[in-house]
Amino acid sequence: MASIRTKVIRKTRIRPSAIVKDYTADAKQLVGRAANLVRNTAVDSILQGAKSGVTYSLYNPRRTHTASAAGQPPASDTGFLASNITNVIDVDGLGASVESRADYSSFLEFGTTKMAARPFMHPAAEENRPKIRRLAGQMIKVK
Repeated sequence: MASIRTKVIRKTRIRPSAIVKDYTADAKQLVGRAANLVRNTAVDSILQGAKSGVTYSLYNPRRTHTASAAGQPPASDTGFLASNITNVIDVDGLGASVESRADYSSFLEFGTTKMAARPFMHPAAEENRPKIRRLAGQMIKVK
């Protein structure tokens, strides 16, 4: 009968606090990257892509504008909505929110009694969910 002997030699002593510190730093980086992904997708959905809604004339300054159809991200006219989408990182760095600070954002996102919704934040979060999960999985596998 064959036998196997093993001997474990620990060259360096790893402290649990060092491991937690490494994971915390990686998690903070992941949170920042995830928030940026969602923000950038929301901004791009507003600024890019053909809109198929009604075209009408605006004044001061005089221009034509093609609105977005119901269910499409809002069409940009002045860029105010897109420029007011920001990331807010929690104090501990382990959480973040992507916010639109334009006062009419909620009306666009959820609609009103007279206008159908033109969502841009929720679709951006859903589009990036698989990417964020992959990034989190890679962070765990590396250690």
